[in-house]
Amino acid sequence: MGKASRTKVDVSRREKIAAQQAAARRAEQRRRIMIASGSILVVLVVVVVFVVVKLNSKSGTDNSSNGPTGSALTSLINTTTSVPASTLDAVGAGSGILSTPQSITGPALTANGKPEMLYLGAEYCPYCAAERWSMIVALSRFGTFTGLATVHSGAANGGGAAEPYPNTPTWTFAHATFTSQYLTFTPVETYTNIPDAATKGYTVLDTPTSAQQALLVKYDVPPLVPNGSQGAIPFVDFGNKYAIGGAGYLPSVLAGLSWATIAADLSNPNNSVAKQVDGTANYITAAICGITGNLPATACTSTVQALETKI
Repeated sequence: MGKASRTKVDVSRREKIAAQQAAARRAEQRRRIMIASGSILVVLVVVVVFVVVKLNSKSGTDNSSNGPTGSALTSLINTTTSVPASTLDAVGAGSGILSTPQSITGPALTANGKPEMLYLGAEYCPYCAAERWSMIVALSRFGTFTGLATVHSGAANGGGAAEPYPNTPTWTFAHATFTSQYLTFTPVETYTNIPDAATKGYTVLDTPTSAQQALLVKYDVPPLVPNGSQGAIPFVDFGNKYAIGGAGYLPSVLAGLSWATIAADLSNPNNSVAKQVDGTANYITAAICGITGNLPATACTSTVQALETKI
């Protein structure tokens, strides 16, 4: 083979080697890219799993929006609706009680053939927020709730005006039902806690009937409420025999507490929460006993009947 031929062979061989090396480099680059992409994918999967776990871990615990859910809500309801009678009797008239049921006169208010307890309130209202705890404790001695849900009172309305005692942890009766052989409980939550910029208030939830509104206009006036507070909520009418205008205690006792903490405190008669929430509940129980003929005896204890003589 001549020199020129050998030179061509060498060049061809070098070109093949160079091409193979280039192909190998490209393959290595692809391999590295795939490894990097796979690592990124793994990281993304880990991040997604972490977020899901965090979200799931929050389910069933207190949060600033809705409060407990799932099994935690079930446990909360059980604790709130089963305050021992011995605790309630030990609290008696309680302390720090600002408003109690007052006697009113009117034709008997009934529904479904039973005395009716009518409640008018709103989810944004901090005073309603406080009163609901006591209402649930009291009513649970006469029947059973289903569909209770947690909520907090408003922080500021649609016009930006700040609310007193903002974000008070509480309940809503908006989708709840109450079953009892002794009375009918009719709750009306007029507004949500969601600000409405159009009205500078809150979004409408339930609208009272004309008859319900008439009771508010007739009874929710002085001396039931202070001068200038006509139509104040919460308003509770016990069969047109007793009525409440306003909360039984200041919502400040609940400030900074979780739903679970409040519920647990209800069973400690020496706790300030129990003295005010349970004390108010006892007065509500007394008003209910006044329209049920002091039935059942498990609710209308001697302690409660003693309070009944004071309203």
